[in-house]
Amino acid sequence: MERDPIRVLIVDDHALIRAGLRGLLAALPEVQVIGEAVDGRQALELVESLRPDVMMTDISMPGIDGLELTAAVARGPAPTKVLILSMHTERAYADKAMRAGAAGYLVKDSGTAEIELAIRAVARGESYLSPAVTKHVVAGYARMAEAEANDPGPLTPRQRDVLKLIAAGLTTKAIAHRLDISVKTADTHRVQLMERLGIHEIAGLVRYAIRTGLVDHEA
Repeated sequence: MERDPIRVLIVDDHALIRAGLRGLLAALPEVQVIGEAVDGRQALELVESLRPDVMMTDISMPGIDGLELTAAVARGPAPTKVLILSMHTERAYADKAMRAGAAGYLVKDSGTAEIELAIRAVARGESYLSPAVTKHVVAGYARMAEAEANDPGPLTPRQRDVLKLIAAGLTTKAIAHRLDISVKTADTHRVQLMERLGIHEIAGLVRYAIRTGLVDHEA
């Protein structure tokens, strides 16, 4: 018995990408491209009128971006599953997409076989995460494990204060004034901090503060 094709809507603001995807999907058995949208607003209209099984969308688009579009489709009445197709391999992007309601996440350099696998998976009601993203996650865990192995342990509250101020760009004199201590005491804290962490230059202290979440990137 012949099965109904998986009806796909392509959403991307770049005509070349839409054309490339349409050509690629045309070669897949039981997959049918039923429409294209150039932005999120048009995509919402087509989801409502065409009721596709799967919507493939980019994240970065003008107006309504892919994450907003995903959330709107996930909340809507149409049974459409969202498959994100993005250039980003970082897990943070995939997490945002999944929280928005996406059923799958692919990177744009995925091969034809992987794209077909992802489309069929989300159409069946399953989730799909690109191996490229998983690879980054594994690498991230390895870096975290290495950092934890080399972690000297928790800093004292005063050392944390000094480290935050160093990361903010304050001099030893300014740190002493901010903490209401002598310059000599502030310098002693700085030296002890460097010895405890095994880091002996300011740039390294700043990187450590950012890595451990003591300050953000804008600090």
